[in-house]
Amino acid sequence: MAETFGFGKLPGDLYARWPKEENGEPVPPKLLRRLQSTDLADTMLVNMLEAYGIPALVIHPGDGAFGRVILGISGTGSCVYVPETAWNDAIELMEGNNDDDLQSGV
Repeated sequence: MAETFGFGKLPGDLYARWPKEENGEPVPPKLLRRLQSTDLADTMLVNMLEAYGIPALVIHPGDGAFGRVILGISGTGSCVYVPETAWNDAIELMEGNNDDDLQSGV
């Protein structure tokens, strides 16, 4: 991955929950989705992923983090990253599952 993230400076306990490779280094993040971040879609997506045990990193490009603090929304949107090893699972969760067996509890 060309872009490096400062894993030692992740918010809260995200660094501890982020999966590690065999050598102890964090698994590289992979972009899951870029959102406008005007309707809390990024927050809802991150909460859903976290509920299923997938850690998610939200980055507000440019001055977006400043806008998030001052205005409550990021004018530049949000980029949601997940570990490469969990990317396929995250995509499946985002697409949802219309399986009748899941809905009926069988």
